[in-house]
Amino acid sequence: MRKGESPMKSWIMLALLGTSMLTACGGKDDTNEPEQITEPPVVEEAAVTGVATALYVFDCGTIAISDLDVFASDGSYAGQTDTFTDSCFLIRHPKGDLLWDLGLPAALVGQEPQVNEPFTVSLETSLADQLNAIGVAPGDIDLVSISHSHFDHTGQPEAAGKALWLVHQAEYDHMFDAENPNDYSAFEKFDTKTFTEDYDVFGDGAVRIMSLPGHTPGHTALLVKMAETGPVLLSGDLYHRAESREGTKVPRFNTDEAMTRNSMDRFEAIAAASEALVIIQHEPVDVAKLPKPPEALK
Repeated sequence: MRKGESPMKSWIMLALLGTSMLTACGGKDDTNEPEQITEPPVVEEAAVTGVATALYVFDCGTIAISDLDVFASDGSYAGQTDTFTDSCFLIRHPKGDLLWDLGLPAALVGQEPQVNEPFTVSLETSLADQLNAIGVAPGDIDLVSISHSHFDHTGQPEAAGKALWLVHQAEYDHMFDAENPNDYSAFEKFDTKTFTEDYDVFGDGAVRIMSLPGHTPGHTALLVKMAETGPVLLSGDLYHRAESREGTKVPRFNTDEAMTRNSMDRFEAIAAASEALVIIQHEPVDVAKLPKPPEALK
């Protein structure tokens, strides 16, 4: 496996999406370069005044794994099996709506589970249809961001309409590197802003994208302050399982193991300081803690 490449491989994209929205292209058009955000000063905890009004979780696919070996660099998962959920989130704020992560490709809907050992992937309902069920159309989405660029987090950009794409500069550079074999041309439609550190999305401390590289070059997590629940910390793929967090397991395919471990330390410090509810996005037990649409976390 090529280092830094998703273990869930681009074979699924090639097999399922040959005529879909991810059409082949020669790379990012240099005439449409993103605007780089100059990060505002970090909002101190005492100065945080904003809150998000709702957090929705959507089922963006299922990934069954017949051998978890690639998910632990120390070999301790060899021969184990598990089933991951694939989650997407809508965060509502008085200043706009943020869509976080885009799941598996919508082309999987209506098909039999697709198998390429050790992975079997499936999707019951598209993200756009799930959003529509709560009265949100793609054109209503103001902002979109992905925790990272693996295909189980980038599969349905059409659900975000013409939203402004917020992306870590290192992840953007990785996605559109000429040596990256994956096709991200569907993201070219978005107006884009990049950042290089943490980013306070609405400027009031309510929703903060946290820079936690290592799984990929510009991997991020999301810290959301809710009015009733308090802080919620969405992990991205820093961890894939509850046991991965407990045992600080690093997948073999991560871009940089040492950087990942530094990010794990920082993540845990943020979680402890904020007393956040931590949601590991691929962990069914964690995701089950959240209300299902049309209900939302408040």
